[in-house]
Amino acid sequence: MSRFVARLFILASQRATARSVVLLRRVFIRPLSTTQGLQSLTRYSENEDWQKKLTPEQYVVTRERGTEVPFSGIYLNHYEVGMYHCVCCDAPLFSSEAKYDSGTGWPAFKEAHGTWERDESHTSIIRRPDNSLGSAGTEVLCKNCDAHLGHVFDDGPDPTGQRFCINSVALKFKPRENKPEKPQEN
Repeated sequence: MSRFVARLFILASQRATARSVVLLRRVFIRPLSTTQGLQSLTRYSENEDWQKKLTPEQYVVTRERGTEVPFSGIYLNHYEVGMYHCVCCDAPLFSSEAKYDSGTGWPAFKEAHGTWERDESHTSIIRRPDNSLGSAGTEVLCKNCDAHLGHVFDDGPDPTGQRFCINSVALKFKPRENKPEKPQEN
């Protein structure tokens, strides 16, 4: 009986893997980080049904730490004024004023929204060590829901010297609202 259950489990796992690869043509999955024991800082439970809330591509990138194909994201050449939010929990992450063209194939930002000088305590991001790219790197996560956003590198422009390389599918853009000015009364 136990052999039958083991074979059934292996067969089901292989079919699920094959199906997820077919559904997600533009996303490739890299192995998870070797960092162990990090706890989620999220307000969302492990039981949150992200697969119902997100598209398959958004799910793979944000929940399974995938990466979208370079030069394929909708926000790569997007220059409208506003704020980029987390696609999972709607937390404000990056201002369009901090966005620049890094030439790497992903939207790049100089700093996270809420950064004061080098202090990121009031931002909606956290950094986590990540060794999955083949060398020591730093992963960027949403502080509110633990969604994988991308990576940060130390080769960005002045004054921060940082390049936040963020997946477009992990973002949702909201344009700045231009409120009409009230006429002054004398």
